[in-house]
Amino acid sequence: MIKFFKNIGPGPLVAAAFIGPGTVTVCTLAGVNFGFALLWAMVLSIFATIVLQEMAARLGIVSQKGLSEIIREEIKHPIVKGIALLLIVSAIVIGNAAYEAGNISGGALGLEAIVGDVTWKIGQLNLNIISLIIGVIAFVLLYIGNYKVLEKAFVFLVILMSVAFITTAILTKPNILDILKGIVIPVAPEDGILTVIALIGTTVVPYNLFLHASLAKTKWKSKEDLPIAKKDTLVAVILGGTVSMCIIIAASAIQKQTITNTADLALGLEPLFGSFAKYFLAIGLFAAGITSAITAPLAAAFVASGCLGWEADLKSKKFKSVWMIIVVLGVVFSSIGFKSIEIIKFAQVANGLLLPVIAGFLLWVMNKSTVLGAYVNSKLQNVLGLIILVITIFLGLKGILSVFNVL
Repeated sequence: MIKFFKNIGPGPLVAAAFIGPGTVTVCTLAGVNFGFALLWAMVLSIFATIVLQEMAARLGIVSQKGLSEIIREEIKHPIVKGIALLLIVSAIVIGNAAYEAGNISGGALGLEAIVGDVTWKIGQLNLNIISLIIGVIAFVLLYIGNYKVLEKAFVFLVILMSVAFITTAILTKPNILDILKGIVIPVAPEDGILTVIALIGTTVVPYNLFLHASLAKTKWKSKEDLPIAKKDTLVAVILGGTVSMCIIIAASAIQKQTITNTADLALGLEPLFGSFAKYFLAIGLFAAGITSAITAPLAAAFVASGCLGWEADLKSKKFKSVWMIIVVLGVVFSSIGFKSIEIIKFAQVANGLLLPVIAGFLLWVMNKSTVLGAYVNSKLQNVLGLIILVITIFLGLKGILSVFNVL
């Protein structure tokens, strides 16, 4: 166990990145509206995440480069390269700037379920103090610029988050047979397809593929570390997926009419299962907010650095400038009462629609022997990757048609 903790790598950061307030919100609404019926979508998401994140980690370790850096180097046609890099930068950097306000606001919702609304009124401006505290914590941890410090902070936060959400699910005393049925039997209610896409989009996060490749090359320098990296990915993603499933299970216990967001879930659990449920859920949401408030700016900085040819170093001034802008924007928008719930839901669906593009880039790179040598994808890995790609394209198209009321 000591050896395992010593070898922990970027896995907890990846798990923490996909279990943000957006995930908690989407899983809450999935549980409230559909009970255990969409648990199979989470199992599919966990499997897809393991397959794609293993590829990203392998790419980072073998090539000692980030995914965006390799795309910039390997696409030779200038127009295609320009379009690809523009798509990546706009989707990840601008997207993560929008997410940051949601991450900080979501984390603040958790503590507000316990301590109530804490705001200072400065003239016409209402300043949310909890949002400010989360932003400061994220800023300090990123400014230190030490990977080992980040790693230890995330291991603590992921364990805290896991204990909080798993305990909440246990307190609701769910029916185990119903849970197994929801996991094994795929059911897609007519009005649930966008929720399925959101569950996949909030778990198989496009920016995590860039983040994992960049962090893996920071953590490990030798190809002999690949088995450790694979185990790190497997354990962290399964734990993260279990946490997401526990949120769905806990939310299934609440009456539909009472819930509009995660803070309502924390308060809604109290009369049914006692104050402990409320506290566990609130602490879990707070931890989820902090972790995502750190990983979103970090991923954006790695992506921008790779696409623009900057040094992808945590202490680099250009690298720091990217994450600083995103954290400050997040703090400002969340502190002045920026309403994040609907935007978080929209962003998760957008993530699900963007995923096939990024996954396609990754699969293309993972088959280039000029980049990976003998460590290119096996036939099985390609088959699994293509199956995931086809599923995400199908769900993405169905989601677009659903939005425009064609389906």
